Amino acid sequence: MPFPGGLWWLLCCRQGFTLLRRDYGEADREADGEEEEEEEASFELRAQRDQGSLEVSLSQPTRSSSGSERSLLVAEEMRSLIVEKGPEPVEDDPDALIKGWLQREVRGGVKTPWIRPRKYWFVLTPDSLDYYSSNEKGARRLGSLVLTSLCSVLWPDKQTYKETGYWSVTVFGRKHCYRLYTERLKEAVRWVCAVQKVIDSKAPVQTPTQLLMRDVEEHCGSPEVLEQIYRCNPILRYTSSPLYAPLLPFPYGSLDQSAPGPRSYTALRDEAVKLFNSLQQLESERDPVPLMQGVLQTCLDLPPLVDEIYCQLVKQTTEPPAPGGQGDLHYWQLLTCMSCTFLPSPPVLRFLRFHLDRTESRFPASEMAEYACFIREALGKTKGRECVPSLEEILVLMRRQEMICTVHCPGAPACSVAISSHTTAQEVAQELVSRLGLSQSPNLFALYEQSRRREHPVGSATLLADVLTSLAGEEREQDPPCRLCFKHYGFLDTDNVPRDSLEFALLFEQAHEMVLRGYVPTSEETLQTLAALRLQSLNSDFSTHAPFPRLEELFPPQVLHARLPAPCHRPPAKCRGARLRAGLLAGGLWGQALAKQRAERDQRLRGRLREEGASTMAAILEKWKLLQGMGRPEAMAAYVALVREWPGFGSTLFDVDVRASPVGAAPQRLWLGIGAKAVSLYKPGEPEPLDSFCYSRISSFGASDSGTFRISVEDRDLLFETSQVEEIAQLLNTYLASAAARQPPLSPEPTPSPAASDPTALPRGLCPTAGPWQHQPPVGSFHSQPGARCGPAGCS
Repeated sequence: MPFPGGLWWLLCCRQGFTLLRRDYGEADREADGEEEEEEEASFELRAQRDQGSLEVSLSQPTRSSSGSERSLLVAEEMRSLIVEKGPEPVEDDPDALIKGWLQREVRGGVKTPWIRPRKYWFVLTPDSLDYYSSNEKGARRLGSLVLTSLCSVLWPDKQTYKETGYWSVTVFGRKHCYRLYTERLKEAVRWVCAVQKVIDSKAPVQTPTQLLMRDVEEHCGSPEVLEQIYRCNPILRYTSSPLYAPLLPFPYGSLDQSAPGPRSYTALRDEAVKLFNSLQQLESERDPVPLMQGVLQTCLDLPPLVDEIYCQLVKQTTEPPAPGGQGDLHYWQLLTCMSCTFLPSPPVLRFLRFHLDRTESRFPASEMAEYACFIREALGKTKGRECVPSLEEILVLMRRQEMICTVHCPGAPACSVAISSHTTAQEVAQELVSRLGLSQSPNLFALYEQSRRREHPVGSATLLADVLTSLAGEEREQDPPCRLCFKHYGFLDTDNVPRDSLEFALLFEQAHEMVLRGYVPTSEETLQTLAALRLQSLNSDFSTHAPFPRLEELFPPQVLHARLPAPCHRPPAKCRGARLRAGLLAGGLWGQALAKQRAERDQRLRGRLREEGASTMAAILEKWKLLQGMGRPEAMAAYVALVREWPGFGSTLFDVDVRASPVGAAPQRLWLGIGAKAVSLYKPGEPEPLDSFCYSRISSFGASDSGTFRISVEDRDLLFETSQVEEIAQLLNTYLASAAARQPPLSPEPTPSPAASDPTALPRGLCPTAGPWQHQPPVGSFHSQPGARCGPAGCS
């Protein structure tokens, strides 16, 4: 049966006529769009005819002999970039590096195999990637993508192959990208390598801003030439017009959205233009702090934009319409925050320093000159930040002042320390050691981030401003809030600490923290005595009117919970039918009855816990009454003496899971005790160690991975699964360094210990160093004494 004429028309007509694989309809539009792209590819700023100033610059301008003016000829530039194709056959092109049939778009694939894919003849030359309607003589060139050093190419991925059945090759240009497809992976890899080789062979593209920065640096000693450069090049001066292209070159193509950070970004070029729009909003913002923090966060997430923002700020602070006005000062304040957070590349840094000098010379004794002086000093100290400045820090930087940091000291009043954006934890710890009179102590001290859930030392090289920023973020979520504490980090000598000194008060408070966390295994009778001594040190003699702390502040709560009967857990049903019946029952009336039973059981457990707490508190009060007449120093000394009876006192305990147990049938969950003389393993709640290793028996140590710490003891390796790998490595290395500082060399040419000489085993960013924040000696100079023996809890 013949088809009607209308159906034949629908089958034959498309957007353009397809004849011998030549899609003229769509190809004409693509060719016209790409020719327009070639004409605009060299422009970095567009001319705005409706505005007074004309700001036009090209990506590859020709430099005049004087260097003060840029002549821009689009036609000549395009002729240098694109080679004109003659009428010779495409197959005979002598400049072709690689050629073949590829598909520009996938109209077929595994989902719609009945639609015929479109194929084009692609030719890669040293200057461009061209595609034609066919490989015959006189075939029309349908499009061309000029290849520069800013182009990029993506490798084929399996996801596209699974979805379409083709391997993809994506080449990014300035405004367009070619997404090419082929059925063979080998051919796709061949095209990717060839295109990347052409891109790598291209000379780096320099924008007018880069060329002018070089001119400014070359003529910095000629004021007349410099003034001519600034007068003839509006791109260096303030503008109220929007920016249509970045000042510095950025590669074409989209960003990898899998990059860390909660925010999603577009291409770097687009983000640079958006940031300039944000900068222009600063001029009229009444509260510019949130906008400044957003710009800083973008620079932290996208480090390549740091130089771009510096150049944009230098541009906007050069010859503004109202020097020293509110809008101009907002730019200077953001530039101040940038200088305390990021360090630009050397070329941009030199240009920035020249701009600061020029501003101070042109506007002496002005607020802009004060900002320039502050920025110059900050650039000499900035090394990079892990966090963007908080809102409070930005407000302080806008006033060019210092922040006040509050450090809590157990057993002593909190200390206020003035810090800047460049102050490290080691500098604050040194000041506290000197202020509290701990310079002669042999023990080690450190700053700690302390919260209800965790406590860990702050690295010596860590910027305290980053720590305060992270703590400020956690304070909104936790109660009580997080805080910064100054405490003992390592105990080298606890016997000779004077009882009337501040260090003994710190030692007493830290011993009490160990008791409350359950890290002092002893009897309940001793724990009650310790609680009574704590009350005596706080309130002196017993009195019904004395302030009484809560029980969990005197007695370890886990001991009370251990008295309660363990909840009986019904084993899960193994049969699928049994699980199905249990699920159906749980969703009906039976489930409500179970929930009611659980609520009643929890209520009984809470009542039992209150009864146990009341009986324990009564026993503590009776022991407190027996301490009548004991002074606070005596109570503290008695408390520390009882805690010191445990052999592991002075060690830092870490909860670890042991993969390879050193004593056969030891439990999986153990305490790893790191002391000044030995490393010990304890079963939680037991006073005697399962095993102990002197440092002379440890051949090496280090992190096997992010959650596993390894200690090699003689002929065996101990693997510990823990979330505190870095803290364990820091403490071990600190004790090794301290021992090396205190131990004299055994021979004129000592041999370093393997544990210290292994660079892979030593952590980075140590907290304290040998002595009370003194200079750390070489770790490789630690030597163990021959013939040292390990006892049950240490070295002898």
